[in-house]
Amino acid sequence: MRVRGGQEAAQDKETSLDSDEERGRRGLRQTTLLDYMAGPAKPKKPEPPPTLHREREPESKYQNTLPETTGKEPASMSLRRNQPSSKHEEYNSESGDVRGLTLEPSPQSELSDDDVILELVREPWVESVRGYLLDVRYDGSLGKAVLMLYDPSSGSLVKWADRTGHKPYFLTDARPEDLRAAGVDVSHDESFLQYDLVEKFHPIDRKLVKLTKIVVSDPLAVRRLREKVSSAGFSVWEADIKYHHNYIFDRQLIPGILYEVGGVRIVHTLPLEMDDATRIVDEIFREEPREVRERAREWLRIFEAPPPKLPLIAFDIEVYSPIATRLPDPSTAPYPVISAATADSSGRSRVVLLYRDGVEFTEGALPEGTEVEIYDSERAMLLDLVRILQRYPLVVSFNGDNFDLPYIARRLEVLGVPREFAPIELKQDYATFRRSLHIDLHKLFGIRALQVYAFGNKYRELSLESISRALLGKGKVELKAPVSELNLNKLIEYNLQDARLTLELLTFSNNLVFNLIIMVMRTSKLGIEDITRSQISNWIRGLMYWEHRRRRWLIPSRGEIEKLSSAGARVGAIIKDKKYRGAIVLDPPVGIFFRVLVLDFASLYPSLIKQWNLSYETVNNPNCRDTIEVPEVGHRVCREFKGISNEIVGMLRDFRVRLYKKKSKDKSLREEERLWYDVVQSAMKVYINASYGVFGSEKFSLYSLPVAESVTALGRAVLRGTLEKSRELNLHIVYGDTDSLFIWDPPKDVLNDLVDYVERTYGLELELDKVFRAILFSGLKKNYLGITEEGDIVIKGMVAKKSNTPEFIKDEFSKAVKILSKLEKPEDVEAILAELRDHINTVYNNVKKKVYTLDQFAIKVMLSKNPREYDKNTPQHVKAAMLLQRLGLTLSRGDIVYYVKTRDKLGVKPVQLARLSDVDPGKYVEHVKTAFEQMLMAFGISWDDISGVRKLDRLLFDS
Repeated sequence: MRVRGGQEAAQDKETSLDSDEERGRRGLRQTTLLDYMAGPAKPKKPEPPPTLHREREPESKYQNTLPETTGKEPASMSLRRNQPSSKHEEYNSESGDVRGLTLEPSPQSELSDDDVILELVREPWVESVRGYLLDVRYDGSLGKAVLMLYDPSSGSLVKWADRTGHKPYFLTDARPEDLRAAGVDVSHDESFLQYDLVEKFHPIDRKLVKLTKIVVSDPLAVRRLREKVSSAGFSVWEADIKYHHNYIFDRQLIPGILYEVGGVRIVHTLPLEMDDATRIVDEIFREEPREVRERAREWLRIFEAPPPKLPLIAFDIEVYSPIATRLPDPSTAPYPVISAATADSSGRSRVVLLYRDGVEFTEGALPEGTEVEIYDSERAMLLDLVRILQRYPLVVSFNGDNFDLPYIARRLEVLGVPREFAPIELKQDYATFRRSLHIDLHKLFGIRALQVYAFGNKYRELSLESISRALLGKGKVELKAPVSELNLNKLIEYNLQDARLTLELLTFSNNLVFNLIIMVMRTSKLGIEDITRSQISNWIRGLMYWEHRRRRWLIPSRGEIEKLSSAGARVGAIIKDKKYRGAIVLDPPVGIFFRVLVLDFASLYPSLIKQWNLSYETVNNPNCRDTIEVPEVGHRVCREFKGISNEIVGMLRDFRVRLYKKKSKDKSLREEERLWYDVVQSAMKVYINASYGVFGSEKFSLYSLPVAESVTALGRAVLRGTLEKSRELNLHIVYGDTDSLFIWDPPKDVLNDLVDYVERTYGLELELDKVFRAILFSGLKKNYLGITEEGDIVIKGMVAKKSNTPEFIKDEFSKAVKILSKLEKPEDVEAILAELRDHINTVYNNVKKKVYTLDQFAIKVMLSKNPREYDKNTPQHVKAAMLLQRLGLTLSRGDIVYYVKTRDKLGVKPVQLARLSDVDPGKYVEHVKTAFEQMLMAFGISWDDISGVRKLDRLLFDS
């Protein structure tokens, strides 16, 4: 452990990867002004540095007026050397070389209260490199696309500026003379560069069209000029695509793979030889046309390329707050950062602390292998933290976009560091670094398709605790006091655990999640900062647009596609807010069944898309003569040509089913290879299972209601036919949902007959998904609890895990599930029911007698907006917040309110103001009822009575 002043922080040249001297030799980083600007070094201090004073101590953890900004940092700083500009880029127009020097604040101690010490940092531009393409950015100062590549030889992220002359553009059917005649001559715009005449294939009209390409110097000009052109009555295309995406699509780049870049050449390097790829593809796609097999060979080589292994660092900060439940506002950053922890992929852990008067270490060991440093300057600490983070190509956080990085950036500004010198870049909807890339796992794990298809709905809440418990089997350090009141040992332990969990979520199981990200990048053709922050519709759009450009197809406008579905849905939706009818969900029984087999149609919807040639340009296209009608809905599907969705989804589906699912289980392969192939098939599963749904979403740029409606109609036809055949075979189907059948104790030979029938009739595979030794149905759709033969619990709908559910309900529900997990045979039912009755009776009596603590009764909800913004229908947690405000507490959006339900007229009280005697047991009985009623229904018991025995209130409520 070291105690450091600001200047000592600046003098420390240690890095997690290399020394600055070594990195300087590579031209990646060089501090050339620091020694001249810093002045003589001060000796290290043997004693702790001066205290950081708070002007007012909080009276309690719940009630306080806001203190002023803490610490003795100067309110403003002047920059030495006449405040030079923050960035200088030198661009050679002949060679295309870019050499950049950036001035950034140093973590140097305060030599003067009026100075911020700057150091000269060389930007990592390269002329040529062999590295993995991780992202593409647009540099406005250069007016160029910039490739962000990981260079394995140096372990660094490097930048390569485009030398091909690519510029922003959009397309129109207006000729230049037409624009001039209409009075919208865009050539007079300051950003206009040139007109080009281009020829594209129109996928709906099925013919080549000649268009005018309007090329400009600035991406923002595209938006400005497209409005002028369209307002004059002309059509425009491809005018709403982000420029860095356009660059990827036009250059046919594939993020996530190895490239050799130099001059104007950007060439990918794929390890699998073409002859080997041809042999594998010909076996899988022997019945496909030659052009499809050619494209499949390229796909195969991409899938077979191993993922990169690069240095990673995760970080987390802790901020002082005078109110325990307040999340400090990153837009104002009023309170100091008191701790920051980092954990990297080499196993190195580090915690930096801000010295505070009266906050001490206690007896006990610190986390093993942890470097701890204490700073007397918050500014020096934060600058040192950011400097360390930027030495890694990839930085990982949990909610870093919305909190950690904006807070650090704003806090540095509060501490006198001008925004233009801070190496953190705050974008419109995310945050990143100038010389590193940033992944926010909160956004990544919030991507619904990953949550469902990749992680099997194992987590429900998007919190670090919930996700870590579900995927890692461990969670955050439990606290008995607010972070601001922790001793240094506990603060270090808590902060570091968060950083380590964040890193492990990306790297567990041989880098499973990171490799999944790489595979999604390769499939979607989008960079790492895009795909980790966007829903799957953007991934699918990326691949579709990339493939359109590869084929030299025009990307049709939304209006053109909507004309093919102008009649709307042919069958009314039965789900609210859905424009078309979905899948069949059978009415489930009420009761307990033993030995139930669940059979799934393998990739049902993707298979139907392939078989029926479903795509936005093949359904209801008037330019096609040879069509076939979709049953029930009557849409006409073209058979004259292959649709683009049909080919892409079908190819991914065949690769997954016929190759990679098998490879992921092939014991003859090395474990590392099997794990990679499992990632490959998982990424394909995520993509193909979401491929139909996006066409039914109005937010999707290629939205096509007839495609989505046709897919579900065909799925319903398959399920109906299979159910009819099951009845002929005397199989007992107890439940069915979309692409699954729950069959009660079927004879093996009869089950095989059903599987053969489905394959012969529909060309689909019916696979065994799981076997339940016992399963409880409540009679509600999508609501059951099953125990597999391996003893795993599968719960659908019947769960009390909402974030606003009291903790005691969650705990008691888990105990009830454990009781039910003992079910193995029919003879166990009576004993299990008796134990379940006793448990519910105990829970009821505990509520009635208020055995639980206030914390266990508490319901926690975050304020989504400021309390004063609620003008009607005030929610309960807002009512509780208003009670706190009357006492002088200022609560705002982002604050968490803990409240209990009470007997008084208002019905709620914040925990801070409540006593156990205020709690209304009757209101909590409703929570108990909600949690356990569905379990009881499976036993034929309602909350009010037990069928054929006696009233439940006598069973449970006799005191």
